[in-house]
Amino acid sequence: MVLMRSDYSLSQIDALEAEAIHIMREVAAEFERPVLLFSGGKDSIVMLALAERAFWPARIPFPVMHVDTGHNFPEVIEFRDRRVARAGVQLVVASVQDSIDAGRVAEQTGRWASRNRLQTVTLLDGIADHRFDAVFGGARRDEEKARAKERVFSFRDEFGQWDPKNQRPELWSLYNTRIGMGEHIRVFPLSNWTELDVWHYIAREGLEIPSIYFAHPRTVFERDGMLLADNPYIPRGEDEPAFEAVVRYRTVGDMTCTGAVESAAQTIEEVIAEIAATRITERGQTRADDRTSEAAMEERKREGYF
Repeated sequence: MVLMRSDYSLSQIDALEAEAIHIMREVAAEFERPVLLFSGGKDSIVMLALAERAFWPARIPFPVMHVDTGHNFPEVIEFRDRRVARAGVQLVVASVQDSIDAGRVAEQTGRWASRNRLQTVTLLDGIADHRFDAVFGGARRDEEKARAKERVFSFRDEFGQWDPKNQRPELWSLYNTRIGMGEHIRVFPLSNWTELDVWHYIAREGLEIPSIYFAHPRTVFERDGMLLADNPYIPRGEDEPAFEAVVRYRTVGDMTCTGAVESAAQTIEEVIAEIAATRITERGQTRADDRTSEAAMEERKREGYF
């Protein structure tokens, strides 16, 4: 008998895609009420595309949820609504403004006032209100050192809090899905992806993304070495004049704490080349809320943040 050798081999992106699809199918099989967090950012765009592929030709069997600070970039909100409508899935919007109005959180004041940290209470309330037991998030281990501690299936207690010392082993990619009343699991299908992997997948699949990911003229001002969009939600100081610059965003979020980078990249190929050359993580370069302390992200994650 002649043994035939296969010339087929998985690329890095193929392997990552297969792993993410397996994770999504595992969650759909094991949990009663999953939800996918969708902000309109590049990572959640990839997750939504993976979910479509995982369950095709059926529809995605769970809703998507956006924790909306009310201070988002208009381009991203417009894209969010259009993309969710095209996918034919239910959109649940958990509003930080509603949490403020209900007295659940208090609006921050001061130079670095932002609603970004307020999202934690709104997220946990949204999970409790809809009784979600598994929450897909787009976090990747390369983003930030606290996120590097996460398991793929990350256990949250009855208060929605994360303890890095109380996580379950995932030997041989076996995931423990057992939870008690009020507990839930955060699931990170992109754990093993890098920012560059995400962009390569977007390029390969021809995924649409919000325009602010590409270089465009914008009115900005500089604060503590970061370029912030001139916007009505944070006042500029007398020493912070607004000026026009050609910028793009590596990550999207609340306008009050998401910085832009000067760039000439107007195509996905140019973005990929730019990212391949950088040695600074996207959050380290463009997120003001991660600069408050060395352990800023870990502190928020322990409280129940994404």
